[in-house]
Amino acid sequence: MNTISPAAESADVTTSTPAENTSPDTSAPAAAPGKATENTSEPAAAPGAQPAPSARTLLKQLQQQFPAFRDCLPLAIGIDKQLQARMPGLDRKTMRAALGIHTGSMRYLRAMEKATVRYDLDGTAGAEVTDTHRTHAKEQLQQRFKKEAERKKAEKAAAAEAEAARLRQEKLQQLASKFSRN
Repeated sequence: MNTISPAAESADVTTSTPAENTSPDTSAPAAAPGKATENTSEPAAAPGAQPAPSARTLLKQLQQQFPAFRDCLPLAIGIDKQLQARMPGLDRKTMRAALGIHTGSMRYLRAMEKATVRYDLDGTAGAEVTDTHRTHAKEQLQQRFKKEAERKKAEKAAAAEAEAARLRQEKLQQLASKFSRN
């Protein structure tokens, strides 16, 4: 289950508007000069600065650093804000992607399905897990199992079709070789 609110997600939109794309020699100010400057300065951070780690790398780091991630405990609502407070230089998009990977994992969904309490970064119990969240985790697991069963069924059907095509081709070759000898 994603712990990021829709409002937080929409705050990160980085597409520029036509007003932001105005050339610097125009006399009219851009609609959002702070936003345009902010976006252009991100890639050219301090010289020699490390690029943001990938989401999977960040997730491994979080698992090593925090018991709630390591033990795959149900995370407290707003865990992203706790992470930002503890790791101020953390890239929000990378953090959200790492949280999405973690909370979408089978292990996490299984833990959520049976959980009664949520935990903060240190593994301290907090708020209760609602029935709605448990039901959501259960539904997500059922959908995954159903998708996996459908995928396996399709693979099996494709393999059977390929084998049937191979056998047909083999028979045709046998017939062709039988009639070409005469």
